[in-house]
Parts: sequence; C-alpha cells; structure tokens
Amino acid sequence: MSAMTENEWRYNQLIKLFPSHAEPPFEDRGQQKTVWGREWGCRNDVGRLRAVLMHRPGEELNVVDTAKRLPIGAYGDLEAGWYWRGDTPPDLPAMQAQHDAFVAALQAEGVEVVMIDRAEPGMMKTCYTRDVVIGIDGGAIVTRMGPTVRRGEERSATRTLANLGCPILRTLSGNAIAEGGSFAWIDEHTAVIGLSSRVNEEGARQIEEVLRPQGVELLRVQLTGYRLHIDGTFLMVAPDLAMVNPSIVPFWFLEELKTRHIHTIELHHSDNPWIVNSLAVSPGRLIVPEGMTDMTREALHRHGVETVAVAYDKVCAGGGGLHCSTAPLIRDPV
Repeated sequence: MSAMTENEWRYNQLIKLFPSHAEPPFEDRGQQKTVWGREWGCRNDVGRLRAVLMHRPGEELNVVDTAKRLPIGAYGDLEAGWYWRGDTPPDLPAMQAQHDAFVAALQAEGVEVVMIDRAEPGMMKTCYTRDVVIGIDGGAIVTRMGPTVRRGEERSATRTLANLGCPILRTLSGNAIAEGGSFAWIDEHTAVIGLSSRVNEEGARQIEEVLRPQGVELLRVQLTGYRLHIDGTFLMVAPDLAMVNPSIVPFWFLEELKTRHIHTIELHHSDNPWIVNSLAVSPGRLIVPEGMTDMTREALHRHGVETVAVAYDKVCAGGGGLHCSTAPLIRDPV
C-alpha cells in the first residue's frame, strides 16, 4: 500500500475543516436566501401571493387559421398541431386588454408578475402558464404536457425560471405526463392531483416523489369523463374554505374535505362555470371572472371572502381562465 503524500494529507485536512452538512434542508428559509437569493415556492393555495408566472397572449395565436374549421364548432389543424376551442376565432387585441387588466389587478394586490420571456413558435396556449409550472416549497416542478400540441411550452418556462434563479426541483421525464391545472394544495401537508387524460399515474408518482420528503401527502382524484383538470372542480379560498362544483367532484373527496374541517361553497347552476377557476391572492380574497351570481357572492361574503371581478371571457374562450393563466412562484405561509 502506497504511503500518503503531503498533498493528500493536506486535502484530507481541508475536507475535515469544511465538512458537508445535510442540515438545514434545502427548503429552509435561511438556506433559500443564502443560496437562491429569496424564499421560493408555495406550500398552500391561499397565502398572500408574492410572485406569479404569466404570459401575455401574443403572436403565437396567429397560427389559428379560420379556414381550418373542425366539425365540432371549433378550429384546429391536426397535422400542424394546434386547436382553438372557441366557436369564434381569437380576438387577440381583446384578449390582451383583458389579460393586461388582470395583471393590473394582481399588481394592485402587491403581486410581482413575471412574464415568460417568449413563447416557443406555435405554442398558442402559452398564456395558460398554470399547466407547465407547479410551485412547491423551495422552488418549482416543470411538468410534461399531455397533448403534443402543447409540448414545448416546458422549454420557455424552464428558461424563464432559470433566468429568475428559481430552483427547479423536478422536471417530469420518461412517460410521465401531468399539468399544473390538475394540482392543488389543500393545506401545507396535503395536496391533491386529478388523474385524467392530462395526468397519468407516472406523472403523479414523480410529483409525489418530490413532495414526500417535504412531508406532503398527495391525494389522487379520478376525474370524470374527458374532464382535464381539477381546477374547474375545486378551489381553495381560505385555509378552511373551498369552492366546489358538486356535479363533478367525487363524493369521497367532499367527505375528505369535511373530515379536514374545510367548509365548501357550491357553485350555483347559473354561475359562470369559470368562477371555480378564480385565484386567491390572500386568505379570503379572490380575483374572479365576471358572471358570479348573487347567491354565490353572498355565500362567499358570509364566510368573510372579498372578491374582485375582472372581465376575462375573451381569454377563457381559448380554454383557460384566471387560475389557468397564473403559475404561483411564491406564496406566504398561512
């Protein structure tokens, strides 16, 4: 056996002087500020919103060709890989005006709005940023979109997060598919994911793999039929209050919320269905789309919830609402 050299001896002494430390954990506030510059991530859906990722609808929507009419009252091109679900083509100036007004409402609440640096060519649904990024404690998960017509949005989101210095704790890989619209926090120790054509079990497993070391339980809800995301069925409004669409939320999940002492407000049948796609900017304060019935508004107000309404129908026509258009990056604990 060869003798230790002087350089090896010095190296060993340096290792002893500067040992590795597993504690405190990555998500520790002090570690976040020291290493990443600020405290990143979310561990709830209702704490004061500090930073959010968005994208202003832009020239990527010019791919919509009104000559490409589908026999289902929509527009699309299977070969080119795009679709517009509305029965009228997108009104880009009106979409931009409504999106701008939403951004202004968020900024009035003290929210830092970070924009995707640029949409990838042809990615005409980039404005629905919720689906591509999931904010969790200490950073974010970049998802893997289900349909190939949206696959590629991950690239611009990843580039933007990297430029911000936001830690990316996982990028879904392999055969995993999952979209952030089907992920929601219930409380700091519990999240829920809706399994559907846009979220498979492997996607849920990879997300759970990141959450489990943080002490978070991930509940799975089988969504009905061709419903894509859970954010059209369930929305946390305050730490002990949720809004639900009772016609499409599984009964066992309603019971689960009850056992957790979470009260529920049911969407009225004459409400704008996008109401459940609202956004909490702080506990008990919601930005909602126009079209809420007096019954639902009064039910919310009885629970101390304040609402700020914005017009958003032109953006919703493309398949996503206020919630879909925002990917929270930083929320305060509650």
